[in-house]
Amino acid sequence: MIAHRIYAKAIFGAAQEHGKLAAVHAQLQELRDAFANAPDLTLLLENPEVDTRVKADLLGRLAQGADELVVNFLKLIAEKGRAGEIAAIVDELDALVAVEDRVLDVEITTATDLSEDYFAKVISQIEGASGRKVQASRKVDPDLIGGIVLQAGSMRLDASVRGRLDRLRQDLTHARS
Repeated sequence: MIAHRIYAKAIFGAAQEHGKLAAVHAQLQELRDAFANAPDLTLLLENPEVDTRVKADLLGRLAQGADELVVNFLKLIAEKGRAGEIAAIVDELDALVAVEDRVLDVEITTATDLSEDYFAKVISQIEGASGRKVQASRKVDPDLIGGIVLQAGSMRLDASVRGRLDRLRQDLTHARS
């Protein structure tokens, strides 16, 4: 959502300007994770019948001890009626920080679970090829039969046995036409 991106850019810029990007980002991530484990709090923050001043006060108290930028930011989004959207805003902030840090977010799908050593080798190869630090998530899809599928944003590299068989099937089908 555009509003989430606008608020994320605002806190990103302010934190960067004050040299506090890492600290502010970490504190907002901690709050997002805490809210994820408190469904009653999320319901309260999303409830349009609860006054925005009450939400701002609550968020201010919950963030007590956090950086002043974080506290002010939480109060601002509450006052603007966006208190229930903290998770989405912090998700957008994560993306901005990843770009700033030149982190490549990759999803690695394999037919079987990779050992830690092999997973580290794959990550190292991706980092070497991309020239960027890699943050990877893993998935297992036994239907791949073997090989690996890498997904980075809209780019997809399919080096799985299933993918090769599908391409071979397409080549054979189109060769007859």
